[in-house]
Amino acid sequence: MGLVDQWQVMERNLPEGWHDTRLRLVVEDEGDCDRAAELLAPAMPGRRGKVISFYTARRGAGPSPARIRELLARLDRSRIKGRLELVGSDVASAEPGLERSTFAATWDGELAALPEDWTDLYAEVEFASTDYLERAALLLAPVNPARYGSKPGFRFRAARRFGYGASAEMTRRCLERLDNEGIHGRARVLWALSDTRPVQTQGPVWYTGGKSV
Repeated sequence: MGLVDQWQVMERNLPEGWHDTRLRLVVEDEGDCDRAAELLAPAMPGRRGKVISFYTARRGAGPSPARIRELLARLDRSRIKGRLELVGSDVASAEPGLERSTFAATWDGELAALPEDWTDLYAEVEFASTDYLERAALLLAPVNPARYGSKPGFRFRAARRFGYGASAEMTRRCLERLDNEGIHGRARVLWALSDTRPVQTQGPVWYTGGKSV
């Protein structure tokens, strides 16, 4: 079994809510050790003989699980064989609100808190892990999601009756897709306007960080 396959099996069996995981690779051929350490360099590994130690983190400092897969794929392509071992894994307490509710439920709550005549809004989805970004971008494509800042999430616009942005109904369907695939996080409305009446425009323009959104 290749190293990427070994990691994927190991990752599936990690405890739910894991934060960081410590790994070691026991290289089969001693002659491959230098090359293996070189290819794993972005993960800042330690080495002792044929054993190369490194770690991955879902959030914060440290290479992401996706990055580890990429690095191990390099070793597979170089035909470096070895045994991947789990040294230990830590489970982090979830941030308030990120694991406790669905995206659709938080979206419903955010809309319920708006004035009845709201017409335009700028919203954000934040994920419990950066691992979700790639898949979520595809599932959220109809709302035109955009990355902003360092948070693991996207921002987008919605419009109630007309103008620029996805409808509230389309937005909810996209958020339900996230829920259906087990992606954890929350949705929230950042800004909202009521009773706007665009004339020969697609709607209001917001500026954040010196750029229109």
